[in-house]
Amino acid sequence: MVHHIGQQSSILGQYMAEIRAVGIQEDRMRFRHNLSRIAEILSYELSKTLPSVQQEVQTPLGLATVPALQEQPVLFTILRAGLAMHDGVLRTFDHADSAYISAYRKHSSPEDFEIEVEYLAIPDIDHKIWIISDPMLATGSSMVAVYQALRKHGAPSQVHIVSAIATPEALAFVKAKLPSNTQIWVGAIDAELTAKSYIVPGLGDAGDLSFGIKQ
Repeated sequence: MVHHIGQQSSILGQYMAEIRAVGIQEDRMRFRHNLSRIAEILSYELSKTLPSVQQEVQTPLGLATVPALQEQPVLFTILRAGLAMHDGVLRTFDHADSAYISAYRKHSSPEDFEIEVEYLAIPDIDHKIWIISDPMLATGSSMVAVYQALRKHGAPSQVHIVSAIATPEALAFVKAKLPSNTQIWVGAIDAELTAKSYIVPGLGDAGDLSFGIKQ
């Protein structure tokens, strides 16, 4: 299931506009902050679907009954572009464990590449709720490669993907390769994917805009 949160009228639209705007992108700290805020909003919407239990809390004047998460998810981020979004997801699920995955495009030509997963730093992930954040779902190849690498270490009870921008091609590819109950939470869906797998209109390279141009 795809949740296109950007279709709803909310402050999310302002943050999405700012990460796309060329002039505002020059402020690297604001770009990271907006990605984090987008992730926080998407994570809040996601949280409404997670299993909950009623919990009694002692206040100075009595007992209050409140709904709370039945279990904490594990939060995965794909280095390095995903770090800014991970901050927002972690602010929402501040008791969750975090996991980090190094993945990159290994090009054989400007148009052709495969995804290399080099490094995993993960807690116990078996039978846990997985929340994987990545700013851009262009082809979906990175997300699928990361999921397949993680499956060697355990099986999820649920899978949620959090991304600022996705393409229809990526969504279709992820749906075909990940479990049928996977839920995808996005701020925008952009229609065009170039031959070099860039999203149009997109926003450029989220990693470079967040942390500087890589060699």
